[in-house]
Amino acid sequence: MHAVLLTEFGTPDVLRLTEVPTPEPGPGSIRVLVRAAGVQPADTMLRRGFGPPSMAVDLPLVPGNEFAGVVDAVGDGVTEFSAGDEVLGWSMLGSYAEAVVVPVDQVVRKPASMPWEVAGVMSASGQTAHRALRELRVGPGDTVLVHAAAGGVGTAAVQLAVAWGAVAVGTASEANHDYVRALGATPVVYGDGLAARVRAAAPQGVDAVLDAAGRGALDASVELVADRSRIGTIIDFEGAERLGAVGLRGGPGARTTARLGELVDLYEKGALAVHVRQRLPLAEAAEAHRIVEAGHGRGKVVLVP
Repeated sequence: MHAVLLTEFGTPDVLRLTEVPTPEPGPGSIRVLVRAAGVQPADTMLRRGFGPPSMAVDLPLVPGNEFAGVVDAVGDGVTEFSAGDEVLGWSMLGSYAEAVVVPVDQVVRKPASMPWEVAGVMSASGQTAHRALRELRVGPGDTVLVHAAAGGVGTAAVQLAVAWGAVAVGTASEANHDYVRALGATPVVYGDGLAARVRAAAPQGVDAVLDAAGRGALDASVELVADRSRIGTIIDFEGAERLGAVGLRGGPGARTTARLGELVDLYEKGALAVHVRQRLPLAEAAEAHRIVEAGHGRGKVVLVP
């Protein structure tokens, strides 16, 4: 099969489409023919040699940690799925490929109404946002500030906060304000004076903050929320340690089929939209990484084998 293989760390140009052996599913696993694979900021960091603390990064490897596709083979003991089933899910590596093998507890069924490109980018950003807001105890009556509200995680976080009865304020470049407003948040621009602009947008005060931007967002956030256990970041871990905020790292339990199933249910109810801003073939994985690393884009980038 074809897959995007990483044999050295470096710029996006190190990503090469290559023929590799087609994986076989072992006991408790399934093989999925990939129809769409999301491109995450974490993938670009991995390409540069920075993997999550819980995972050894050994070359060569196939990047990609979320996908959607069609089951075409099952391992011994698998009764939950069979060939022809349409699924979406995650794998910490291996999704930039024509096929991926995963345990059955890392996929859920794809609704017929969900486009492949949407299904392919649902697992990572959506679950990151869901877990973060739960850890920050966001619920009815809260006002939550989401930094980088137009990005993949921000897009999901704003909608989840609103679905759970909270009021959302989102930072974004001015070009993305209409988009953020359509998600259900009051938009504010980045930069000097951010705290004052947030206070004007939310005179009732801010109860929790999710930082998906970095770039000093936490320093403004601590001016707005006294309880630093309700200020979390998925990107600025040094800032979180310095300021006493929460570093929202991944790890065991960060992604679950229960969490992904809840996101799928919200999508089917019309409470969670997913914006795909660019679709590219596997052979253009390097360009996909350049787009993601440029920042300030709306929604997600997806590779389509």
